[in-house]
Amino acid sequence: MSSHDSNFESDLHPIAATAAAWLSRRDRGFTPAEQDAFLQWLAADPRHRAEVARIERSWQALDSLAAWQPADGTAPNPDLLAPRPAGRHRWLARAGFAAAGAVLAAAVIALWWPAPVSSVAVGKISSAVAGVRVLPRPEPQALADGSVAEIKHGGHFEVAFDQAERRVRLQKGEVHLTVAKDAARPFVVEVGGVKVRAVGTAFSVRLERDQVDVLVTEGRVLVESANGAPVSVANGERARVGADLRPVVAAEEPEAIEQALAWRTVRLEFEGLPLVAVVTEFNLRNSLQLAIGDAAAGRVKVAGTFQADKPEAFARLLEAGFGIAVERRAGGAWVLHSAPPPAAKKL
Repeated sequence: MSSHDSNFESDLHPIAATAAAWLSRRDRGFTPAEQDAFLQWLAADPRHRAEVARIERSWQALDSLAAWQPADGTAPNPDLLAPRPAGRHRWLARAGFAAAGAVLAAAVIALWWPAPVSSVAVGKISSAVAGVRVLPRPEPQALADGSVAEIKHGGHFEVAFDQAERRVRLQKGEVHLTVAKDAARPFVVEVGGVKVRAVGTAFSVRLERDQVDVLVTEGRVLVESANGAPVSVANGERARVGADLRPVVAAEEPEAIEQALAWRTVRLEFEGLPLVAVVTEFNLRNSLQLAIGDAAAGRVKVAGTFQADKPEAFARLLEAGFGIAVERRAGGAWVLHSAPPPAAKKL
């Protein structure tokens, strides 16, 4: 884009931002014109090539952790940072233009350290741009039995396994669990006076003040509470347990399930950022590019949390809630206008 909000420019180191943008484009594949422009940019200033090299070194350091796994687990853990030959720089841009590479490595190790009784809490990663926070996809936590847990940012849970039972205590927030099959040892999640029993299934549990939500994404679970008989909840169903501790089960549409579990993807949180800067963040992470059609559109302030890999959904939201018209150009960028775009000329 050719124009930027002045505050946005002052908050972002130009060389670091441009280097991250070029590497993101390179990983999705340069066009011939982009390749020429990138080489010209490298040759224009020695600092440009140095910044690219610095980002490369950051990823080499992180790649060295790819095969690391805790020694305490009884089953192989998923890779910490699986090497991504065709897209690793793009991930780096997601994490904030690579400036926090070493910090990210330390944070990932902290999230993965196992213990017989473990406590996990997840927070946010700040972008290099003021007014933006990158909420990365929660790193899967490999539990001692081979189950996998994903904890929502700000959540907190504890794990206590023994030879007779596998128990997880959710104290805050939401967790999604993919349970390893072990009929001899029941898997039980305790939360707010509710117990969720599962064997070889996948589901999320959320604690929200005086309500517990259980959303099943695979298999079936049994929800137990102090009032009433245990209730079976199957794939595609949600159980809500309120203050009366009586589970209410209902089927959920696939779209509602996707929205409820959107926190398992990379998200962008904006705090009153001009749309011109928001568009830059989306463009760094997606092949579909957004463009600003006029200065008034670029000045629209955006606040909220959005899935980083869904620029189409973001554009639809702009149409519905921000009075922005979207010009969808086939094979090109989607242009955002503060007023309806001009009608296409007939040939």
